[in-house]
Amino acid sequence: MEEKILTLEELTQQCASYRQQGLRLVLCHGAFDLLHPGHLRHLQRAAQEGDRLIVTLTADRFITKGPGRPVFPEHLRAEGLSSLACVHHVAIVHEASGLTAIHAVQPHVYAKGKDYQNAQDDITGNILLEKQAVESHGGILFFTDEVTFSSSSLLNEYFDVFSPITREYLKSFRANHFSEEIVEQLRGLSKLRVLVIGEAIIDEYCYVSPLGQTGKSGNILAVRYSNRELFAGGSLAVANHLAGFAAKVTLLAGIGKDREQEAFIRSKLAANVKPVLYKFEEAPTLVKKRYVSDNNKLFEVYHYDENPLTPAMEESLSQWIRDHGKNFDLVVVPDYGNGFITTAMVQAICDSSRFLAVNTQINSGNRGYHVITRYPRADFVSLNEPEARLAAHNRHSPIGEVAQWISTRLHTTHTAITQGTHGAMLIDNRQGQQLHTPALSTKVVDRIGAGDAFLALASLCLAGGISSETALFIASAAAALDVQIVCNREPVSPVNLIKFINTLLK
Repeated sequence: MEEKILTLEELTQQCASYRQQGLRLVLCHGAFDLLHPGHLRHLQRAAQEGDRLIVTLTADRFITKGPGRPVFPEHLRAEGLSSLACVHHVAIVHEASGLTAIHAVQPHVYAKGKDYQNAQDDITGNILLEKQAVESHGGILFFTDEVTFSSSSLLNEYFDVFSPITREYLKSFRANHFSEEIVEQLRGLSKLRVLVIGEAIIDEYCYVSPLGQTGKSGNILAVRYSNRELFAGGSLAVANHLAGFAAKVTLLAGIGKDREQEAFIRSKLAANVKPVLYKFEEAPTLVKKRYVSDNNKLFEVYHYDENPLTPAMEESLSQWIRDHGKNFDLVVVPDYGNGFITTAMVQAICDSSRFLAVNTQINSGNRGYHVITRYPRADFVSLNEPEARLAAHNRHSPIGEVAQWISTRLHTTHTAITQGTHGAMLIDNRQGQQLHTPALSTKVVDRIGAGDAFLALASLCLAGGISSETALFIASAAAALDVQIVCNREPVSPVNLIKFINTLLK
């Protein structure tokens, strides 16, 4: 009997042989995370359309249904499919769509379930691309009409993907909210005009492997350097998150005069981000260099000037904000406290913003000197718990009281406090509500940037009139996706966020 589980290269050769023999090939592609009766009927029906049924499945790292997915790793999913009598061969594909598989197999029939029949419902747009690919090889797209089940619903209900607290929260939330309604609200945000003001940061990861202590210099760790990776961080990352949902985003930031760094920054910005970059006369672009071993950060080096602005630049930036700030529906200020945003600029921002969203981050360069109370007002404030407690000089009171103190001090309509593994809370002063959401992530790859993703999506939702409960849910989902991404390698995309929301609410 022929081997069922093949590499894609082996599958390509095998299918070429089948075509030479005049056999009719049928291809099915998907995640198949939980093999259920709907899958079985779909595959059995597809097999009737040809002589050989080929099934390809998406590799683990390309499944974007959110944290904790896939529940079953690719080798187990492949084994399950290969055990079916109707399936002749199985291969794992290392991409999100079935395009590579289609070009490898060149099927006579590409079979999909009836839930893909309306191409407008496919948020990825892949079904139309796959149809074109199939037809380019002379094949057809075929929809089976069998009973359907939702793998996500079954996994959510019968598998402990989430903690009991999170499951109870999702059960309550989905009783009053539908994914289609939330997706429509997200799409409505595209009309907002958004301005981001903040430090441009280049995050540099130097990947190393530990060698142990040095022989003659005491308790010093020696490492072997492997390679490095650069990321567009700080306000650049926030602008990119927003650009996926708002049609036009303007970024006001400061950079050094290094041409290579400027070229890198511009190349990493989304196409619909308009950069307004002021060049420091003497100071460099802020670079945070981290030495990383197996996703553990060993230490960090800052390359920056804590006073990068001249008086003339400060006045020019402040005037730009006064001239242009009121033209935007939303102004988002990720204030990292490394010297770019001065007191004069803060006043200009507060005076000129129709809807102002602010975060003041605590980091190694500003600890103890940088708090949210440097802003006299904001419409929305997003802080983590240590940032909130430092601003209020309050270590012991319940975090809700701390958040309310900040709300009163800054006259906010909304104040969010993110709490890591304990989720997030949102004070809605208009409705007199204190809302909570548990953590929606089940695995953390890198926490850097998660607060920026939360700030971006929560700000946009609240400025766009989305309810506080829904805004908190969407922002928490965005943060849960972001902790799966190394640093700021990519922004939270609308496709991945919508797929995750659909998964959570099934």
